[in-house]
Amino acid sequence: MSFYHPALLLTGALLTALSLLGLSLQLGWRKGAPHRPHHLLFFAVCAGVVICLALAFAAGQRWWGLLPALALLLLMPRTRPGRAGHWRLAVACALAYGVGSWWAW
Repeated sequence: MSFYHPALLLTGALLTALSLLGLSLQLGWRKGAPHRPHHLLFFAVCAGVVICLALAFAAGQRWWGLLPALALLLLMPRTRPGRAGHWRLAVACALAYGVGSWWAW
């Protein structure tokens, strides 16, 4: 296990937490709750993907596998929360990260 593997796992855990929190907001389980934790987790996931890219590059691994996940994450602010396009892009981000982290492992 190389030094970037824990970063991949931690970013995956953050992405899972972000997805679950977003799902709870989408389904209305947290009506009136602040959206700040969701936004903070989003920035943490973006930073985690960039760090994973840098660490995989430094280790000489297949870092380019994570580029689609980063690109989709950076497109997320263009969608409106609560709309179908937002959650569809979130699912695409999660799938792209899963495949990209498997590829970079």
